[in-house]
This record gives sequence, C-alpha cells and structure tokens, in this order.
Amino acid sequence: GRAARLSASSTCGLRQPEPYCIVSHLQDKKCFICDSEDPFHDTLNPDSHRIENVVTTFAPNRLKLWWQSENGLENVTIQLNLEAEFHFTHLIMTFKTFRPAAMLIERSSDFGKTWQVYRYFAYDCESSFPGISTGPMKKVDDIICDSRYSDIEPSTEGEVIYRVLDPAFRIEDPYSPRIQNLLKITNLRIKFVKLHTLGDNLLDSRMEIREKYYYAIYDMVVRGNCFCYGHASECAPVEGFEEEVEGMVHGHCMCRHNTKGLNCEQCLDFYHDLPWRPAEGRNTNACKKCNCNGHSTQCHFDMAVYMATGNTSGGVCDDCQHNTVGRNCEQCKPFYFQHPERDLRDPDVCERKSCNCDPAGSQNGGICDRYTDFSTGLIAGQCRCKLFVEGERCDLCKEGFYGLSADDPAGCQSCACNPLGTHPGGNPCDSETGNCYCKRLVTGKQCSQCLPEHWGLSNDMDGCRPCDCDQGGALHNNCSSESGQCECRPHMFGRQCNQVEPGYYFISLDHYIYEAEEGVNIIERQYTQDRTPSWTGIGFVRVPEGAYLEFYINNIPYSMEYDIVVRYEPQVGLGVRVSLPLITVSRPGKIPTGSRCGNTVPDDDNQVVSLPPGSRLTRGHYVVTNSAWETFQRYRCLENSRSPWGACPAQQCSLLPNASLFLACQCDPQGSLSSVCDPSGGQCQCRPNVVGRQCDRCAPGTFGFGPSGCRSCECHVRGSYNAFCDAETGQCHCFPGVYGRQCDRCLPGFWGFPSCQPCHCNGHADDCSPYTGECLHCRDHTAGHNCERCEAGYYGDPVLGSGDHCRPCPCPDGPESGRQFASGCYQDPVTLQVMCVCSTGYIGSRCDECASGFFGSPDEVGGACQPCQCNNNIDTTDPEACDKRTGTCVKCLYHTEGENCQLCKEGYYGSALQQDCRKCVCNYLGTVREDCDSAESCRCEAATGQCRCLPGVVGQTCDRCAPHTWRLASGTGCEPCDCDTTRSLGLACNEFTGQCHCMPGFGGRTCRECQELFWGDPGVECRACDCNPRGIQTPQCDRATGQCICNEGVEGPRCDKCSRGYSGFFPDCVPCHQCFALWDVVISELANRTQQFLDRANALKITGVTGPYQQTLSTLEEKLGEIKTIIAQNPAAEPLKNIGNLFEELTADVTVKIADLEENLSTLAEKSNSTDSDLSALETDAKSLDRVVKELAEQLEFIKISDVRGALDSITKYFQMSLEAEERVNASTVHPDSAVELSAQTRQEVEDLIDEKEAQFKAKQEEQSRLLDELAGKLQSLDLAEVSTCGTPPGASCAESECGGLNCRTDDGQRKCGGPGCEGLVTVAHNAWQKAMDFDRDILSALAEVEQLSRMVSEAKQRADEAKQNAQEVLLKTNATKEQVDRSNEDLRNLIKQIRDFLMQDSADLDSIEAVANEVLNMEMPSTPQQLQALTEDIRERVESLSDVEVILQQSAGDIARAEMLLEEAKKARYATLFCIRYLENTYENNQKVLEDKAKQLVELEETVRSLLQTISQKVAVYSTCL
Repeated sequence: GRAARLSASSTCGLRQPEPYCIVSHLQDKKCFICDSEDPFHDTLNPDSHRIENVVTTFAPNRLKLWWQSENGLENVTIQLNLEAEFHFTHLIMTFKTFRPAAMLIERSSDFGKTWQVYRYFAYDCESSFPGISTGPMKKVDDIICDSRYSDIEPSTEGEVIYRVLDPAFRIEDPYSPRIQNLLKITNLRIKFVKLHTLGDNLLDSRMEIREKYYYAIYDMVVRGNCFCYGHASECAPVEGFEEEVEGMVHGHCMCRHNTKGLNCEQCLDFYHDLPWRPAEGRNTNACKKCNCNGHSTQCHFDMAVYMATGNTSGGVCDDCQHNTVGRNCEQCKPFYFQHPERDLRDPDVCERKSCNCDPAGSQNGGICDRYTDFSTGLIAGQCRCKLFVEGERCDLCKEGFYGLSADDPAGCQSCACNPLGTHPGGNPCDSETGNCYCKRLVTGKQCSQCLPEHWGLSNDMDGCRPCDCDQGGALHNNCSSESGQCECRPHMFGRQCNQVEPGYYFISLDHYIYEAEEGVNIIERQYTQDRTPSWTGIGFVRVPEGAYLEFYINNIPYSMEYDIVVRYEPQVGLGVRVSLPLITVSRPGKIPTGSRCGNTVPDDDNQVVSLPPGSRLTRGHYVVTNSAWETFQRYRCLENSRSPWGACPAQQCSLLPNASLFLACQCDPQGSLSSVCDPSGGQCQCRPNVVGRQCDRCAPGTFGFGPSGCRSCECHVRGSYNAFCDAETGQCHCFPGVYGRQCDRCLPGFWGFPSCQPCHCNGHADDCSPYTGECLHCRDHTAGHNCERCEAGYYGDPVLGSGDHCRPCPCPDGPESGRQFASGCYQDPVTLQVMCVCSTGYIGSRCDECASGFFGSPDEVGGACQPCQCNNNIDTTDPEACDKRTGTCVKCLYHTEGENCQLCKEGYYGSALQQDCRKCVCNYLGTVREDCDSAESCRCEAATGQCRCLPGVVGQTCDRCAPHTWRLASGTGCEPCDCDTTRSLGLACNEFTGQCHCMPGFGGRTCRECQELFWGDPGVECRACDCNPRGIQTPQCDRATGQCICNEGVEGPRCDKCSRGYSGFFPDCVPCHQCFALWDVVISELANRTQQFLDRANALKITGVTGPYQQTLSTLEEKLGEIKTIIAQNPAAEPLKNIGNLFEELTADVTVKIADLEENLSTLAEKSNSTDSDLSALETDAKSLDRVVKELAEQLEFIKISDVRGALDSITKYFQMSLEAEERVNASTVHPDSAVELSAQTRQEVEDLIDEKEAQFKAKQEEQSRLLDELAGKLQSLDLAEVSTCGTPPGASCAESECGGLNCRTDDGQRKCGGPGCEGLVTVAHNAWQKAMDFDRDILSALAEVEQLSRMVSEAKQRADEAKQNAQEVLLKTNATKEQVDRSNEDLRNLIKQIRDFLMQDSADLDSIEAVANEVLNMEMPSTPQQLQALTEDIRERVESLSDVEVILQQSAGDIARAEMLLEEAKKARYATLFCIRYLENTYENNQKVLEDKAKQLVELEETVRSLLQTISQKVAVYSTCL
C-alpha cells in the first residue's frame, strides 16, 4: 500500500524507450525495449518497469512485472519513505538479473536527516568495503559484510534476505534502547554499488556492452509493524494517508495509558507527574495526572523534582490561579496567607494580612510567614529574620555580631572575636563598634594577638604563655607568636633552644682530663657491670714517695680561670697519713698583660694540696668571675664536676651563656653505636666492652677492638698471672707449661689441666682428650678410653704387652669385604670358636641368612637383607610371611591383600596401611545385585566403604531412599514418589508406603485422586461417597465410579437394599434357603437356552430358509460352473447331451429335495414361532411366584428322593474345615499378634516416635529462634548513649571515683577504667568476654561429647544395620513361607470351586455326583481333633524352624528403633548445638564489635566534648544574658 512512497534514483525508459539485453536468454529474441514513461499495463504498456512494480501482488503475471535500472549504471539507490516511525523486522528482495556484486542497506529514524548502515553485502567484501568486518557477529547490532547473497549464481530469481534481529542471538530485553533503536525506522534505503559484469568493462562505450548490465528486481518485501512503545494495541492510518489496502500496516497508534502522538511517544496534556516511558511487559508505565489542587490546568515534567521526590512525582504546575504558587499550587503568593480552616483546594484559601517586620533585619523585605505549619515551624504573620538578626521585629543583632544594616544580606557583621583571646560569657564585643574584650596577655581589636615575649593563643585564663627561651641556648627571649619557637644559637634547637644539635655536645667542667697511666708502675682494673667506675682510663698508676708525674697540656682553647682536680685512691695499709704533693705549672712563656690570666702571680703556679685518706678528690685552684654564679650554685655545678664517680651535672650547668662551648662528637665509627653522643659531656654510645668518650679503645680485660666491640680476655685463673691480655691478640700471660691464648690447656700429648700428665693409649694413638685423657684416633682397629679393646667387627686383645692384636670378624667375610652382617663377634674361651653377633635382619652362625620378616641376597657381594615391605600387615616372626628372596608378601593379615599387603580384601574397605580394613556393610535390598554374593557378603568402594546403590537409593550402606523416592524393600531400587506437583504439599512421600502429603481436597497415593470418602475426577469434580453406613464394608467408595463396597447380601449404588438371594428388610438381610441357589441356577440355564433359541429364530428371519444352507448351495453352484466349463470345452456333443439330460434329472431331484426341505423348514419355522410364543408365556409365567415355588418344590422333592444329600453334607463340612484351615494359616500373617503384624506395629511406633521427636525439636527450635530474635531486637534497640564507659558517675573526677575514667591513670601511669564493683561498659564487656571464654570452653567440651556420641551412634547404627539386614532376611523367608501357604490355599479354593461348579451343572447326573462325593470322602483330610492337632504342631514346628522369627523381629525392631532414635537425637542435638554455637559466636563477636565501636565513639565523643566545652559555656552565657 506504499508504492507511491517508493523511489529509485535510476529507472530505465523514463524519458524515452531504452533497449536492453539479457546475457543468457533461451528464446530467439535476446534484446528487449524498456518504456517506463507510463505505468505498467498487461496489454497497453507491458514494457514499463517502474519502481512500483516491486510491490508484491501474488498475481499470476508476477514474473512479467519488475523494476529495472538504466543500463551500465552501478550506483543506484532505492528508498522507502514512511509516514511515521515503524518497527522494521526484515527485508526480502527477489532479483530478475544477477544479484549486485556489492550493495548496502541503510536506515533513518529521523525522516532522512541521519542514516545508519544495517549491513553490507558484497561478492568480495575486502575490496568493495575495506575495513568492514566479515563476521561472525558477536552482538546483534554488529555491522558486518555478508557474502552469501552476492554470488553470480543464480542468474535470475536470486534473493537477498536481511533480518534486523538475527535468530542466533537471544534477546534478553526487547525494550532496551539498543534494541529499540535498531528496530525503529522512518526511512529505508538500499544502495546498489557494483554490478556483476562477467569480465566486461563498463568503461567501454559500446552500447552492446552496457545494455547487458543493469539492476532488475521482481519483488521487494519489507516487513514490520507499527511502533507504539507498548501503549497501543492497534494502529490507524496517519492523517493524510487514508489509503486502505488489505494487509497494510498503518502508522498512527491508537494510544492508551494517557499517551499521545503518532507513536504514543508523549504524555497527554496535564499528565506529566511521571516521566514518559515505554510499556514493559505487564507494567504499562502509564502517564500520571498532575496534582495542582484545583488551581491550575497546565503542568510540565521536571526531572530534578522527580529525582528529589525519590522518583515518585515530577509534575510541576504552570500558571497557578487563586493567588497560589508552588509545584502543586500548594502555597500562597507573597503577602497572602493560607486560611487555617479552609481546604487547600478552596479557591479562597489565600487571603491578605499585614506584617510589622523591620526591613533592615528581616528577609524578603519584611515578608512574614504565609501560613501556619507547626511541623516546619511556620506561624502565619511571623517575621523571618536575617541570619545574624533576632527579635520579634528582627531589629536586634545577635550576640557576637554588631552593626545592623539593611544593605548587609546577613543583617549584622560578625565581631570576629577570637574565642581563644576573649573572656567567656556575655557579648564578646561592643554591639556598636565591634571592639572585642581581650584577656590579660592578649591584644588587638579582635583579641587575636599575644603580647611581646608571649605566644600560643589558647583557652588559658590569660590567653597566652611566656616564651621562656633558654639563656644559654637562645639569643634573646622573643619567640614566634604562633609556635613559640625561640631564636637559637648555633648547634642548638628546640622550641626553647635547650637541645643540642645531633653530632654535637656541650663540654662538662671536667672535660679536659689527663691520665697518669702513661707511667711505669700501672695497676690495671676491670670495669664492673653493676656500678660506675671511680676512675678513668685503664686503671691507676702507683706513685711512690718522692716520685713525680708530668703532664703535657696542649688542648686548652683559650686562656681563662681553671681548677686542677686530682682524682686518687689511697693505698690500703698506710693508715691516716695525709699526703701533701706539690703542683707546679710550667708555662711556655710570659703571660701577656692583656690576657685574662694577666693578674696571675708566680706563687700561683706552685701550690701544695693535701690528699686525705678518706677522700678520693682534691681541688688545686678555682677563681669565679662569671655573673651567672647564682645559677651555678643553685644547680651545684661544681660539686657535680668534682664527683669521683663522674656524676652527670645538671643541664643548666652547661647552658650558662659564658661557660658554653660546643664541640663535635667525633664518635669512633667502629666502637660506637651511632654518631650521636650525649649532649651533656659528649659521651658516645659505646659497643660492648668499649670505653672512652669517643668509644675508641677496649676496656681493661678485653681485646679485639672492632665493629662488634671488644671481647673479654677470659684468662684462666689457674693458668695465667692476671685477668688482662694483649689488646690486639688477646693472649693472656700464662704460667710455665700452660698452653693456649687463654692459658687453659696442656701441651699436646698431655691431659689433666692444670695438673698435666702423659696420655696412655697402649701404643695405638698419639694424642688424648685434654680433659678426660681419653685417647683420640685409635689405630689398628682398636677402640676404648685407652685403645684397650677392638672396635666393632674385630676381635682380639690389643693391650700393650699381651702379644695379641685385633682381627676381622668372619661374619661372613669381614668388615671391609662388602659382606659383613654382624655388629661384632667374640671368641669362646673354651672352644675358641668365633661367635658372630648378627645385625638386625640376619641369622645363621655367620649371619649369612635373612631373618623372618626380611628378604634379600646376603650371599652376594653388596647384597643385604632388608625388611619386607608389607605395611605392618604380616607376622614378622613367621618365616613364611614373605618371600625371603623377592620380598613378596605371602601371608597378609588384618583382611589385607596385594603384593605389599597394601590393599583391603574384596568385601572390605578402609586403610590397609593403618591396619583398618573393615567389612563392607551394605543393605542387600538397596545394593546392586552383582556386588553381593549373598545377603551377608557384599562389595563396596575400597577407600570409603560406599556401596554401589540401586537407582534411587542413597547412603553409604544403601539403606535409604533418595529424597522424593520410596519402596526400598522392592529390591530393584527406589521408585519416584510421583506426587502430583499441583495437589501435594511437596515432592516427598513416605518412604515405606509411598503416600504423598496431599493438599486438602485430594487423596490417593500420588494425590491425583479425590480425598478420602470422595470419588470422581479431581480435575473436574469430587463427589462425596453417598454410602449407607449400615451396608458397607468400608466408608471409601470406588474412586472412579463411586460404587460403594457393599457387605455380603447387600446391593445398590448406596448399599441400601438386600441383594438377590437374600430376604428381609435392609439392613437385616438373611440368605434365602439353599434351594434358591439351586433353582436360580436351573432358571438361569433355561433363560440362557431360551435366549439362544431366540437368537437363532431372529437369524432365520433375517437370512431366510436357505440361510443355514447357503454354504452348501454356494458349493453346488461352484460345481455346476465347473461342469459347464468342462462341457464347453468337450467336442463330443452326444455325451454332453446325455450329461445334460442327467443334469436335468439331477436338477429335478434337487428341486424336489429343496421343496421338501423348504416344507420342513416352514414347519420348523412354525414350530419356532410357537416356541417363541411359549418362551414369552414362560417369561410371563416365571414372574408368578406360585409357579416358581411349585416347580422348586417338585425339584426339591426329586432331590430328596435321590441319595445325594449325604455327599452334599460331607462336601459342605469339608469346605467349612478348609475355610477354617485357611483362617488359621492367614492368622500367622494377618492376625494382630502375628510376627508380621508385630513388625509392622513396631515400625509404625518407630515412625510415630520419629514424628513426635521431630515435632518437639521443631517446637524447641522455634522457641529458641523466637528468644534469639528477641535478643537481637533488644540488642538493636540497646542505646549506649547514656551508658557509662568506666562506671564513673557523671561529673566525677579521677580522684573522686574508684572506677576511673577514659583519661584517668594510676600512680604508675597505667590506664584506670572500670574494675570490680563498677558497672561501666568496660567492666560489662570484660565480664561478657570472660563468660564467652567460659562458654567457649563449655562448647569445646560439648563438641567433644557430641563427637564421642556420634562415634557411639555410628557403631550402634552399624550393629543396627546388621540386625536390620538379618531381620530382612528372616522377613524374606517368612514371606516365602506365606507365599507357599497362599499357593496351597489357592489350590484348595480352586478344587472346591471345581467341585461346586460340577455340582451346579445340569449335566451332572446322580452317578457322577456320587463318584465325586466318594472321591472327596476318600481324601486324607484332617477331620479328627488328633489330626488337626498334628497339623497344628507341624505348622508350629515349621514356623519355629525359622530361627525364632518373632524374637529376632522384636529384637531387631527394638534395636532399629533405639538406634534410629539415638541417631536422630544425636544429629538433632549436634545440629542444634552447632547452630547455637555458631549463632552465639556470631552474636558474641557482633556484641564485642558493637561494644568496641561504642567505646571508641564514647572516647571520641568525650574528647570532642572536652574540646568544645569552653565554646559551649560561652554560648550558654550569651543565651542566658539574652534571656
């Protein structure tokens, strides 16, 4: 219907007729004319080939219409312009000529403004469309080049097919934008790019070349549907395109869901509360009407509003009326106020009201609240102050602000007072000028600066702190106002300049020390580890009386006053005599007069000092000229410097301005731990045993100065003169005869330090142990402390002077032969025979055989005996347990087998390597028959013991049905429950009965039938069983027909009347006399015979008289036909004539006989008619009770005359006895006390017990779940905001509360929070943690008990399985016996039935009945009590021969019940325990995390509160002032 909207860029013959030819035309004429000036017409213009010809018409002349392009033109375009958006699905083009060698299909969804390519088609994609992929497609919208539709064949009627959605891709979301954009088109364009030229060149100008090549299309099918985004179910013609064509798809959607537009792409006016969206499945995504409260009829959609409302409403009302504004016209205009008593939709809801607000301090030029809404704090007429303005009229500045102004958007300016520099409480500044009120040490308009020599503006009472710069380390007392940093001297740092730069130190008063150990008589002393030495250097020098010490001084930096301090130690034994040495100072020249020492006199260079015995230090000279004397005295600097133990002076002593001298540390890199030294005195951190300020020498008694320090000399006290050694080599000073660096051992060949003596080795060694004298490296195969015995493998007497030596043991070939298998040998003193002591694994007089449990080839050189590798599964004392030559294991133990006894035997499983092979326990009924030789012997998987189960059977022992199956006892596997999925509560059923759990209203084993006491098709209707309860055997009627199961003697659909053969009134139906049964048979037989006669008479009526003889007549006619054939073939006329005469005679005779026969048949028919009348009369008479009774009486009289009564009585008696025997046999199987019934009862009890326990467990589980849910709810609702962390009352200090606090500490610096008697969060968490740990131990103990219980249950289950298997075998035997008894009963019933049928036959005469009776009487029937007793005993013996079936069944049932109950309880207990454990563990961990998080939050909160406390107090004071 859209032929007019098709266009082509080239059409042949549009301007004038144009010739064209075909390449392979089979007709005579090969060239034709194209004349497309007029449209196509069958007769008037058949040569027109316009583009509208490609529209498919399915007309008979379809192949006479086509579109054709101009000759030799390759770039040709066909375009379809649609009037609206459509969903395009596929395109089919049928070509008259060759299909194009290259073409492409394009689409536009904006009416031709932009185009996108659908697909490329080319014979050679690489050359025609380079860079375009040739596939395969990975996504449904991939653009590829397809070569399937561009071949040169076929030459005509070739097709090009394109599907927008390739069927190979599964479209998950057909409404996705990607798929919608792919399907949506407004224009379709096909570009033909290249022709198939069959080798010709189109550049050739010859007409005969170009007129053969062109494009021609028979049909072009474009399939699609109207595009309505799911908001329409039908489409109508677009306005202006009302052309109606059958099957045409129109483009104007008949929109629903409050949408509009050609494609339902817009919402209706005033339906913009939700964004327009396409319908998706059952979700219509209908446009929603805007809510403007009746004040507007226009609205638009706003995405920002829609997102702000949580994607619930995005409509914004336009042009609100009645003085309203707002998104829903829900507010009043400025200076209008909502009437509180009128509905929001009332046109008069907004009215005017005046305001009295200060325009300088209020918002919106004095506009007040337009309505009252207490939930949002709005009150009609209330002024809305600017940010920093307050007051009823908004005419006052808030505290902390000043200068109310209408030009200020906030109303007032902030005082900008620094809260750290202003006093708390009240207005911090003047409300007019804005000047702040500063603290004592703070200055500035905003109180933001500290006074000079102060820093650190803070919350302190005075606001700032003094600089406190160090006098010795700082240049002055000014510091930075922000950081407090003082200006330091060189090599000093720290805020107060009181720290020395790393790598430097300030010298102490006794820095210049000169040692006297350079002298001759040195007394060295070792340093002790537990105290500081009282000397310097390596020790002391002993100075005799009259001697002198001379020191050379060359390292004093400059001249000044010095003290000469002498450290000494008085010699013991000199009494209390005081020494008076003379100290003389020799100067290099004359003292300059300008020097600080210019006032020194010559006598000052010669001073006599005293060395009292009770002291260790004396002072020679000291002069004080420093102005810092007070500081010097306050810190006792002089006393510290004089301390003989070198006490560290106070830091202030070194930081005095005039006494400070800084030097580099210069720590020795090998002897010190770092290059940084002690700032006070410069002592470096020395390595072990290293001394000196610079750590540059070893301490006395050590040696080996190096990167690891010095090592101790460790000179032996009994082998050396003293404890000191050489500082380089470490060699101690040894006594004569002592050897070693430490003087700690004897010379070679001696032992017994320090009393050395010669070694005694019987001439078999040169050296011995220096400590024990034991000889070392004994020769000649000797051993022992003194080499006094032979080593292993040798024998003899090597003691010096014995004349003997050590000889090799012949066990068998000697130690160095490669065949020595003995640990030693000895010579018998009596027989002088050498006796070998065989090694493990060897036996024999020469140890040349392998012992039991060993194998090998000890008879060969290099051979040996090694243990048999049987994995400890043989008797190692048995010589035949393994092959002594090959090591093959022969007698495997513990149910193992294999070459190394590494496998469990067949029928066993486990680990043979751990002697743990156990017998396979498989349920015979559930195991594959090929795996079981008998009910007791089955094979299983060797590693796990898993039996190979029948289909539907699971479990390691194949002892239970898989879920949703039942009937394990069938022996063929478990059958599916086959529960009706729509009528049952689940797919599971009872594993013994197969009964599914039916929904209400359904019943039957698979729930496909009506429920109990109903019948019919459950899919149609279920009807109640309308049975009379007094006449039925069971309340359930036939589920298909509804027929009730009647008692004997009762009949009818409801079992509510007496049946034939019974008399009385229901339900008291009694059998009729026995004669009724006999006569009932006779009457039935007569009725049957009469019916047969009636059937024959009816047949005669249908077939006629000749009916019974039809076969004979047919045979006769066949014979006559044969005769005629013979006559026709015989040339003898006379014989034929004779034969004809004979035939005529024969025919006459036959006719006569037929006539007679017909007469007889007529007579018979008359008789049959009379018989029919008689039968009708008989039926009428039979209804008369008197005639029937008379005939029965006559027959009864006849029977009484005969001698059959005795036989009938005997048969009846024996029949009754047979019934009694049958009842006794059945009692053994169906009696309530029988073994089978008891077993079934026990089984039912077990199932009931399981159900009962399951219900109890579920109830307990639900109760525990409820309690846990309550606990979880309480935990979630627990508010720790008011919980004390440590248990401290609010406001209590650390000293007042015993429970401490978050920042409280004990005297020793430990945190103090919580403790005994405290009820804080810490104490509660600790107690909870302790309880959790106790509970964890209890859980571990419970798990151990559960594991033990599980093992016990497993063993009990294994024993129960064995018992259950035995019980099942007994049950099988019992069933076999029952089947045999049933067969016997069935045979007996059949015999009785045969006798009864025989007696009921009419053909049974008196003689036959008598013969049968005699045969029955002759049967060996147990008629006497003795015979019955014997039969009973025989049956009892046979039952008892079944190995105490009842006892076994009862015991097995009990064991099974107990085992299953114990197993179920254990599993439940284990699962419940594990569940509780895991839940409580998770709960405990969650509680711990919550408590820790709460504690952290409380700590952070306390710190935040503490930091903001001052600000809060200020605001409270301000507010109180305003109030």
